[in-house]
Amino acid sequence: MRFKTICLIICLSFFLFACSEEKKEKAPPPPQEVSIIETKAQDVPLFLEFVGQTSGLKDIAIRARVEGFLEGIHFQEGSTVEKGKLLYTLESQPFEEKVAARMSGVAEVKTMLAKTKGDLDRIRPLAESHAVSKSDLDAAVAAYEATLSSLEAAKATLRAAEIELSYTKIKSPLDGIIGRTQAKVGDFVGKDPNPVILNTVSQVDTILVSFFITETQYLAVARSLAEALAKEIDELEADFELILIDGSVFEHKGKPDFVDREVDSSTGAILVQASFPNPELLLRPGQFGKVRIKARVAKDAILIPQRCVMEIQGLHNVFVVNAENTIETRDIKVGPKVGSFWLITEGLKPGEKVVFEGLQKVKDGAAVNPVVADVKLTDQDKK
Repeated sequence: MRFKTICLIICLSFFLFACSEEKKEKAPPPPQEVSIIETKAQDVPLFLEFVGQTSGLKDIAIRARVEGFLEGIHFQEGSTVEKGKLLYTLESQPFEEKVAARMSGVAEVKTMLAKTKGDLDRIRPLAESHAVSKSDLDAAVAAYEATLSSLEAAKATLRAAEIELSYTKIKSPLDGIIGRTQAKVGDFVGKDPNPVILNTVSQVDTILVSFFITETQYLAVARSLAEALAKEIDELEADFELILIDGSVFEHKGKPDFVDREVDSSTGAILVQASFPNPELLLRPGQFGKVRIKARVAKDAILIPQRCVMEIQGLHNVFVVNAENTIETRDIKVGPKVGSFWLITEGLKPGEKVVFEGLQKVKDGAAVNPVVADVKLTDQDKK
């Protein structure tokens, strides 16, 4: 009897243990933990970017202004040159001979002038005493004045010959960087089909960037551009940024200095030009980059990371954690991208909880335990 009682107690214990384990297995799991971000309203600057190409503040073509054989090149290609530096010399002998001939012509006319002046000086007193006729005096005066005019003409041709001679020494018109020469020593230059433009010197301590913007984009920034261009260039705030081809941002900010007078009817775009300080001479003419312009500031805007947003056939939605800590799907409308964020134009209010990570693990109506993720809008995202 005692043995049966002990067996009954043991069996009852196993039964109760099994029941308790079954109850434990059927207990509901705890809510899933999800990372969320809390939306907030903030002022967000919105930027536009345009592909542009650089040019020097001044790009001066070095031309051969007279014809002749190139005798000397006096610079290193790609080097900096100072204003007035001798760059090229052309064969000068033909021009020296022309100057000598013009000087001889001036001397000859001066001799004639001396003769006509002497004749006039002799005839004038005779005419006053009526020893010669008035017509003889008039002829002497005319001969003298004609010789004076001939002297001025001879001097002018001499000056022209001297100017042509000076053109055989081609000098830099400004401080800048000189490019690759288009002619070699011994080439005949100065007339097509031979080289006329021998080189280019660019002033690059300030660099210009030209770019085209569409008519719609122009209207987005027209007011700020008009206000800027109404000021003196020294008074402008430098707020244009230049993104170089490697993705880096040029360290000096630029200013607008030119907007074309009309929209190109064939492209619907308008030319804009900005200037950037280039004291280290890092930028060279012909480079490509992107000009970033602040278009406007979106007031009380809501930004959420792009990874929060699901897109299906052009429709955007997010998972929102409601007041009961359950998931609900929310349709939204997005505006422009701001770095790695979307600007939300419709569907979200400040203070709402949007699922940030694990979107594939949650579904509508699921209970969750929201944990705020540390996600901040960086300076780079604002651009």
